[in-house]
Amino acid sequence: QVQLAESGGGLVQAGGSLRLSCAAYGRAFSSYSMAWFRQAPGKERDFVAIISMSGGNTYYSDSVKGRFTISRDNAKNTLYLQMNSLKPEDTAVYFCAAADTYQMSSASRFYDYWGQGTQVTVSS
Repeated sequence: QVQLAESGGGLVQAGGSLRLSCAAYGRAFSSYSMAWFRQAPGKERDFVAIISMSGGNTYYSDSVKGRFTISRDNAKNTLYLQMNSLKPEDTAVYFCAAADTYQMSSASRFYDYWGQGTQVTVSS
């Protein structure tokens, strides 16, 4: 099992940047594929980015490609999401998620563990 805790959310103006962190506690962090999802009010939870166990492979949704960067530090048991050129439509609660497999998927049902989420608000 692994417990996940996100941090780093907040209020930022359009065009600004934020870096989210997701600290993992419990079983070896490096044995999980990790992802970020987000959920805006009244909408479904959407895939943002995924990273492989080693960090060597990443994949992004079209809406964030070129602006967001997912990374991980397995020595620190931490997942990151660097968000640049933020837009008001990026406003959402951001969740990190872990899947107990080497496989990678953008489907939320694929993930076994979730954090509590951190709010990101982008003002225009």
